[in-house]
Amino acid sequence: MRRAGLGEGVPPGNYGNYAYPNSGYSACEEENERLTESLRNKVTAIKSLSIEIGHEVKHQNKLLAEMDSQFDSTTGFLGFCSM
Repeated sequence: MRRAGLGEGVPPGNYGNYAYPNSGYSACEEENERLTESLRNKVTAIKSLSIEIGHEVKHQNKLLAEMDSQFDSTTGFLGFCSM
C-alpha cells in the first residue's frame, strides 16, 4: 500500500530547505541543539527530584525505625504489666 504525498515531488537527497548555504549551519543542527538543551534540563530536573526522594526515604526510614523501637518498648511494658 502506498501513502499519498510521501516523497512525491522531492528530488533525491533534498528533504526540504533546511540548510543555510552561506553559513554552513543547518536548521537540523539548530533543532538538535535546542532538543539537546531541553533534554539536559529535563535530566537535571529528574536528578534533583531523585535526590530529594532519596532524602525523603532516609527520613521516613528513620521515623519508621523510631516507631518500631517505641512499639517494642510498649509491647515489653504491656507484657510486664500483665504478669
